[in-house]
Amino acid sequence: MKYVMTYRAVEDFLPLAQQNYPAHSARVDEFAHRGDLLMVGTLDEPMNGDAMGVFTTREAAEEFIAGDPFVLNGVVAGWTVRPWHEVLQP
Repeated sequence: MKYVMTYRAVEDFLPLAQQNYPAHSARVDEFAHRGDLLMVGTLDEPMNGDAMGVFTTREAAEEFIAGDPFVLNGVVAGWTVRPWHEVLQP
């Protein structure tokens, strides 16, 4: 079981995202190096700042969200964490 986090960005997200990206990127790196964050990225078409991440546990996803500069500084308008039953595994 994995946990998928989705972010819905605020309408005018780009200036805030650019300002907070270095701290957000450091948090992504921290969780990836710990092995808690497996994948992360923005969703395209339309390019509206929405994103998703795949975490190993719900607790890791919620911990990430609780301290993410994108959440703390208003880049993210809303988020979800949902369990995902992975079918194909290497």
